[in-house]
Amino acid sequence: MSRWITQILRTGIKTTRYPRAPEKAEGVTPGLPLGGTFAEKYAQRLVERCPTGAIREDGGKVTVDYRRCVHCYRCVRGVDHPLSWQDSYEWAGISDRGDGGAAALSPAFRRSIHIAVIDAGDCGACLNEVKQLTNPYYNMHRLGLFITPTPRHADILLIVGPVTEHIRVALLKTYEAMPGPKRVVAVGACALSGGIFAGSPVCSAGVHGILPVDVEVPGNPPPPLAILHGLLVAVGRAQPTSLISSPPLINAEAVP
Repeated sequence: MSRWITQILRTGIKTTRYPRAPEKAEGVTPGLPLGGTFAEKYAQRLVERCPTGAIREDGGKVTVDYRRCVHCYRCVRGVDHPLSWQDSYEWAGISDRGDGGAAALSPAFRRSIHIAVIDAGDCGACLNEVKQLTNPYYNMHRLGLFITPTPRHADILLIVGPVTEHIRVALLKTYEAMPGPKRVVAVGACALSGGIFAGSPVCSAGVHGILPVDVEVPGNPPPPLAILHGLLVAVGRAQPTSLISSPPLINAEAVP
C-alpha cells in the first residue's frame, strides 16, 4: 500500500484542466476542415470528393457542414488544392431544430447533472469516446456530470448513432420517462445527420427527426473534449460554436 501511495504522489494529478484552461496535449482532437475560396473547378472537385455532402460551394466559396463531416480526409489528401484543417475541440452548437432550450435550464442544473446515454445504432466509435469522459484524464465527475442508468433520474439524454428502426420506440419511451426540464444532446455525425448511413431504409437520418435536439456535437467520432463541451453548452456553462465552417478565407494559391 505504501508503494502505491508513493507512486501516486510522484505521478501527480494528470486530469485535464479543461474548461478552466485550454487543453494543449497532443492527440486530444482529430480537428475539422475549414472553408475557403477556390477557383470554381477546384471547389467543385472538393464537393465531389465528399462522401456525405458535408462540403458545399457557391461561386468558388466552400463551406463545411460539420453535422455531416466524417473525418475521411478526402478534402485534404489526394487533391491539388486541399482545405485547411483546424485542431480545435470546442465543436458543440445549439441545434436550430430543437426548442432552443439550453439557455432555459435553471441555475440549479449547473451544479449536478445526470446523463442517460442511449446507443441508437452506434458502430461503437462515438460510444467509446463517451466512455472516456469517466476516466481519470477527463473525469467529468469533477464538473458535476454523472452517468445514470435510468431515464427517470436523467436531466440530459445523450444519444449516439443514426437511430435504427429497432431502437426508435425504445428511444421515444426513454425520452418520455425523463422528468422535465430535460435536454437532448446528439453526439456524432450519425446522430446529427445519419452520416454515411443517411438514406438507409433501416435507420433515421439522425435524432432530429425523432426527438427535439437541443445541442449537437459533430465528429466521427468527436473527441471526449468535444463531447464535454457539448454537455457544458447544454447546461449553460460554455458558449456554443457554429456547426458550419467559418466564413471562407481567401486561398491565394487556388484563386486565379
